[in-house]
Amino acid sequence: MNLLAVGAGIAVCGALGAGLGIGIATGKATEAVARQPEASGDIRTTLILGCALAEATAIYCFVIALMVIIMLK
Repeated sequence: MNLLAVGAGIAVCGALGAGLGIGIATGKATEAVARQPEASGDIRTTLILGCALAEATAIYCFVIALMVIIMLK
């Protein structure tokens, strides 16, 4: 049982990268809008697309962790 928890924990570690990526991207987008306010629409669109892709990665990691726990019992 303990090895299942370790495997699930390792699988969820990918969500850490997604969270860091979203945080860095948001910070850089804020800086970009502060420098060029007229480009805020394009920056926002790119930021939302990037955040959605990063969140998808985190969700995949969560699903894999659930599969490890459920399938290997």
